[in-house]
Parts: sequence; structure tokens; C-alpha cells
Amino acid sequence: MIEAQLKTRGIKDERVLAAMQEVPRHLFVEEYLQDRAYDDCALPIGEGQTISQPYMVAIMTELLELKGNEKVLEIGTGSGYQSAVLSMLASEVYTVERLQPLASKAKKLLDDLEYENVHVIVSDGTLGLPEHAPFDGIIVTAGAPGFPHQYAEQLNTDGILVIPVGSRYSQVLYQMKKTYSGIAKSVSTSCVFVPLIGKDGWSVEDIY
Repeated sequence: MIEAQLKTRGIKDERVLAAMQEVPRHLFVEEYLQDRAYDDCALPIGEGQTISQPYMVAIMTELLELKGNEKVLEIGTGSGYQSAVLSMLASEVYTVERLQPLASKAKKLLDDLEYENVHVIVSDGTLGLPEHAPFDGIIVTAGAPGFPHQYAEQLNTDGILVIPVGSRYSQVLYQMKKTYSGIAKSVSTSCVFVPLIGKDGWSVEDIY
């Protein structure tokens, strides 16, 4: 996975590569899928959600430009895999999941694997997490119809937001840096994520 999927596609951050080398991805998928855990694709994790393709995890993590002392917010805990990778690269990770069954399962696994700096919270992720803001980085692991203003408001100056934005079926991955003069936005790559559902995202009626 590291050599064939990540390095060959331009992932260069050695800390990101080392974290993804160490985190046991196969433990974050169902037992019947463990032989496919390191394949170049997303996989189902239940509740209509997926664990992202390894390359997408890597590029989104790399775009956060983490040095090790940051407080990071993840929107969309899912299996907990992205949280585990972030836990090795940042000081504190707050991860928000709207679906209680996924949050409970991810929390148990993260606790069992002793990722002690990850805090799993059940909430509407489109609202961010104002009670723990500001954050040095925010990563959104679901496709948004726009840019929820809460995320920018909850970033520290010089903080980075990584978010896929677009339609339900196709998005563009953006890196947004908060500066004293405003938000500097750059495009990374095309992508496809499950929809970001909540007050400032897609509604359940839009999806179902």
C-alpha cells in the first residue's frame, strides 16, 4: 500500500507515510473484508458509510500539514481509521460522528488500540465543535454541498481546512488556509465521498 498506492502518487510527507505504515487498517474493517483492507479502494463499514481509499486518507492528511503539536477536528469518524492516523501526527484529535453505532464501535476500537489522544463525540458535524474550538486543522471526510462557515470560524489563524465540496456524486477536494487577510483556497483533486448530512450539509431527505 505505501509503495504502490501512496509514494507512486506523490505522497511525500514521511510522517504521514510512517503513520499509515503503522496503523493496522485491517482492524478497522469487518472481518470478512480484512483480506481487502489494503486494496486501492473504499470499503463498506455499515450504516451506509465507508472507510476511505488509502490514497485519499493520505492526501487529505498531508494537506493538513501537521507538525505534531496541533489540535485537529475530524468531521465523520466512520470506522475510526482516519482518526487513528491523525492521532499519530497531532497532539489532540476530536472526531465527530452523527451515527451512534459507528461512533461507539470506533471509540471501542480506538480505546482498545490505545489511541489515547482521540476524543469521539456524537453530534451534527456540519456545526463543527465550537465548545472545543479553535482548531489548528479541520478535516471533513464526507462530501459537502458548500463550505459551512462554522469551520472557518473555528479555525485558528494559520489553521487549515481540508474538505470535499460538490454534488452528491462528485466533489473537488479543497485545502483552505485561514490567514489574517482571509481564506486562501486551493484545489487538490477530484474525489467521491458519502454525503455530509446535517443542518449545514445535505438533508436526510436529499439523500433518501
